[in-house]
Amino acid sequence: MSHYPALRMRRPRAAGWSRRLHAETVLTPADLIWPLFVTEGDGEEPIATLPGVSRWGLNGIADRAREAQDLGIPCIALFPNTPRELRSDRGEEALNPDNLMCRAIKAIKDAAPDIGVLTDVALDPYTSHGHDGLIDDCGYVLNDETAELLVAQALVQAGAGADIVAPSDMMDGRVGRIREALEAEGHCNVQIMAYSAKYASAFYGPFRDAVGSRGLLQGDKKTYQMDPANAEEALREVALDLEEGADSVMVKPGLPYLDIIRRVKDAFEVPVFAYQVSGEYAMIEAAVAAGAGDRDALVMETLMAFKRAGCAGVLTYHAAHAARLMA
Repeated sequence: MSHYPALRMRRPRAAGWSRRLHAETVLTPADLIWPLFVTEGDGEEPIATLPGVSRWGLNGIADRAREAQDLGIPCIALFPNTPRELRSDRGEEALNPDNLMCRAIKAIKDAAPDIGVLTDVALDPYTSHGHDGLIDDCGYVLNDETAELLVAQALVQAGAGADIVAPSDMMDGRVGRIREALEAEGHCNVQIMAYSAKYASAFYGPFRDAVGSRGLLQGDKKTYQMDPANAEEALREVALDLEEGADSVMVKPGLPYLDIIRRVKDAFEVPVFAYQVSGEYAMIEAAVAAGAGDRDALVMETLMAFKRAGCAGVLTYHAAHAARLMA
């Protein structure tokens, strides 16, 4: 006598131990990179458009580094809120070896030497016009002239103790030039995580508040960041960055571009990271505030989606919260 159905797909789901045993994707705190905003002074400055996220002075950054270490988070990503008076058309403050970013790197290394530090290589936190590079009289971002400054910026960050430099500017050819310069200056173990597929997205608004760029941007970034309509172009960008010496690549934003993450991973079989950007974080927090969802469940499900799509790791403002949930 036949029994219906012969295979019951629900059978392995019936108990928690079995669901854990059959899980195809595993998420741990070691998969997380925690983006932190650093500001002058010793205080904490809550960011209105990123509820639960603050800018931290150097003492606070050091405390967050110890917290990350205790939680098993392996790496911190740093973003400076440069004072307006230190911003300029050419972003010279990016090259100051005693700038806010460099002092924050040192504070983290003193507080938690085993934590990795990832630094943003781009000029937008330092320019008075809010663009990632130098602009001409028509407002067009100059590629080669910008790349020259990015090389110098990366060397300053590496000299301060950065473990990973992450060019987020989307200039052509900058990865190869940075790799060559790092090798020449003896920084052979400093990694490059290239923002290879960074899209001109509507999800970056709260980040610009966090780094003090809101209202400064002249025009938009569509001439150098990618068109959200394009996927094949992302593969070409990744191929070029890998050829130039990138150790890993990033797709940004995250959830709207899971298809790009999967395609990059399948095509190149290299470490792929995603940045769950400020707008994605803000949407989750808005849903929680409206009673439309549970924070813990939303955070863990979205992070699992990145891992399932092929990510080696995720930059997320929810890193500490997620790590506590996994403890």
